[in-house]
Amino acid sequence: MKYEVVIGLEVHVELSTKSKLFCGCPAGYGAEANGNVCPACAGMPGMPAVTNKKAVELGIAAAILTNSQITRVMTFDKKSYFYPDLPAGYQITQWFAPICRNGWVGIETAAGKKKINLKQIHIEEDAGKLVHDARSGASLVDFNRTSVPLIEIVSKPDFRSADEVVAYLEKLRSLLSFAGVSDCKMQEGSMRCDVNISVREAGADALGVRTEMKNMNSLKAIVRAIAYESERHIEALETGRETLIQETRRWDDARGETFAMREKENATDYRYFPNPELMPIVIGDEWIEAVRAGLPETAQEKYGRMTKELGLSEYDSRIITGSKSLSDIFDGALKYFNRPKEVVNWIIADLLGMAKGGGKTEDDVSVDCARFAKIMELVDGGAVNRAVGRKLLAKLIEEDIDPAAYAEENGLGMVSDAGRIDEAIKQVVSANGKSLEEYKNGNRKVFGYFVGQIMKKTEGKADPKVVNQRLEEYLERKVLN
Repeated sequence: MKYEVVIGLEVHVELSTKSKLFCGCPAGYGAEANGNVCPACAGMPGMPAVTNKKAVELGIAAAILTNSQITRVMTFDKKSYFYPDLPAGYQITQWFAPICRNGWVGIETAAGKKKINLKQIHIEEDAGKLVHDARSGASLVDFNRTSVPLIEIVSKPDFRSADEVVAYLEKLRSLLSFAGVSDCKMQEGSMRCDVNISVREAGADALGVRTEMKNMNSLKAIVRAIAYESERHIEALETGRETLIQETRRWDDARGETFAMREKENATDYRYFPNPELMPIVIGDEWIEAVRAGLPETAQEKYGRMTKELGLSEYDSRIITGSKSLSDIFDGALKYFNRPKEVVNWIIADLLGMAKGGGKTEDDVSVDCARFAKIMELVDGGAVNRAVGRKLLAKLIEEDIDPAAYAEENGLGMVSDAGRIDEAIKQVVSANGKSLEEYKNGNRKVFGYFVGQIMKKTEGKADPKVVNQRLEEYLERKVLN
């Protein structure tokens, strides 16, 4: 019997605001535990809530980017449930009049193009974070994330494979990060999703029993979890050894398995009711058009500009537009050093390589664009060679140096003096008599070895062009003699 996997996603994306959704506490990531908390976001009674206008504008931007129908009078509601990291005992969210409905996002996989339909996007406050201490057996609560503004993007059950899920999440990440709606850093929890999955016989109309996997924040883990849960459902249907129930499950990435957390709630369990403390918000045409006019270039638009106007390869353009950080660095450096291909080469081969070597992702790459461009200018103008340029870049990432001043103070300027290079050539060749004999016998690969040794002897500061030219002349004389 053949089966069909049916998947729907609820994607939570934290909005890029400086303050929280209903108070003035900082909304940034990485503060000391419980350092960004006030009586309002800690759920103390009698504290008035004031809606963050910027959060609403970012919600409008998300609606525009996902081709959604914007609600002209949106409201906030209370979603009642108890959990230790939800101090008020309810979450302020949108149920009756969310900011938008009925959108869609286009994706493309190896199977072709597809439109993923959205049920709605709503704005809500985030919950806190539980930290489980395995040593003491205690659970600690960090309320920093409480009331941080987020949008929840609810898809319809349109996915039929993990490939489609990954393509959709990558598309959302690109759309929202390039527009400044969110940084979408899954590793920091600013983008995470709940995966709803069911299995039915191929060709059937009715959906199977649905289970939900909560708070997934890794594409690799999502793919593995979908594979595991699909197989679990199919085995249950075929063997009858397990009765499937509607429930919420936790993914254990180390064990590669899902585990039951609780039975899945229905809307009635949350006792939604309008929040009387927050006034309705009217979203008019002028406000929508102002947000639309302020949206920057999308990743897709930038890809087209890079390949068509700047003449860059599809490979290079895809890497640069695959990350908001890399894209911003490309634009920033290009303002000071207008050589697109050189800038791309430095970003991909050097800057990105150094970041990954340090265990960072594309989203974590950062550099002073003006000083980065200065390094490229020094190399391009012959003031320092490429090897020294790489050293300067590593130093810039580490200490934010002035590249030109640092190169001068540390004697890193390129050695082009023929006399000094000739002396290094003589010493290297004299010390490698066996290699010289191989060269005389026709092994031209030895030439590269000699160049490397000469560069090492000159501490990487010799002009490679001069080294190659003078070495070739010197060796030819040796061959003739």
